[in-house]
Amino acid sequence: MEEILKFFINKKIFITGHTGFKGSWLTHLLNENGAIIKGFSKKPNTNPSLYNLLGLDSCVNSVINDINSYSIIEKEILDFEPNFIFHLAAQPFVRYSYSNALETHNTNIIGTANVLEAARKLKNKCNIICITTDKVYKNQEWEFPYRETDELGGYDPYSSSKAAAELLISSYRQSFFTNSNIQVASVRAGNVIGGGDWSEDRLIPDIVKSISNNTSIELRNPNSIRPWQHVLDPLFGYLKLAMLMSKIPGKYDQAWNFGPLNNEVKTVHEVLDIFHKANNIKSKFKLCTDQNAHEAGILKLDISKSSSNLNWTPILETKFAIELTANWYKKFMEGVSAIELVNNDIKYFLK
Repeated sequence: MEEILKFFINKKIFITGHTGFKGSWLTHLLNENGAIIKGFSKKPNTNPSLYNLLGLDSCVNSVINDINSYSIIEKEILDFEPNFIFHLAAQPFVRYSYSNALETHNTNIIGTANVLEAARKLKNKCNIICITTDKVYKNQEWEFPYRETDELGGYDPYSSSKAAAELLISSYRQSFFTNSNIQVASVRAGNVIGGGDWSEDRLIPDIVKSISNNTSIELRNPNSIRPWQHVLDPLFGYLKLAMLMSKIPGKYDQAWNFGPLNNEVKTVHEVLDIFHKANNIKSKFKLCTDQNAHEAGILKLDISKSSSNLNWTPILETKFAIELTANWYKKFMEGVSAIELVNNDIKYFLK
């Protein structure tokens, strides 16, 4: 992993969605290890926000704008001439997508097209990693983990927008980026957790809020199974993929799954229980009466392709990833700075 970080020293990296939870972790990680970064995103939409707590606005070239503004994204990419683009900007919430379907599709589909269309005009070599989601697969509610070759689909507007983005990425790859100086891969990660996420309608932030307010958390589907993983695991998968794409062109520009081992998946209730035990709290919850959005009951990812071809497997077991996340928030509420907590987790992960 240290070899991967060294590879990106002095590399020019364009990150969309750098003000979000995962984008902030990625931006901080690369900035601390000598990469030259330009970020493009809307303002942080949570308070507190990890982006602000890490002071990233003063550390990187940050462009605050909308991914749907093609002329602006084109200018910023072409002026910067990046070696790598990590496209994380998205509307990432399932329930929000029901009441804001057009915004969701515009951001997740047209926003992705804007990035790829702008990259087409680059003269230099550039490798693009488009981050989508584990929800791009047509969910059959089966026990089998989904492989990269399984059918794409989407019941809700969020899932359908991300599945459509995958088709778009594949089309650009075949139509414009074959034998080109541009390569594009898509990555499909499971449910990412870690310190510094205060987003609405996500399990870990909801748990943290319930602990802070001394209230019972409401769960919509406590028995739903998801592929939970610590944020650093998929991020290092993305970085390794980008490095390999650069070293061996034409071999790795494909779709890749990043998630926990199959026997590591947990139910929502199990995640809550582990988090509460880490805080010495008796685990309790109540069922949410607001069930107006469809959500899959079971979702697993097959990571055998990434394991075999990228030599990537998750470092942190899911239970420990949850405990590490619980400790992050506990220490933060005790007054430890986000920078110290993030750096400690990175150092621990590298060991």
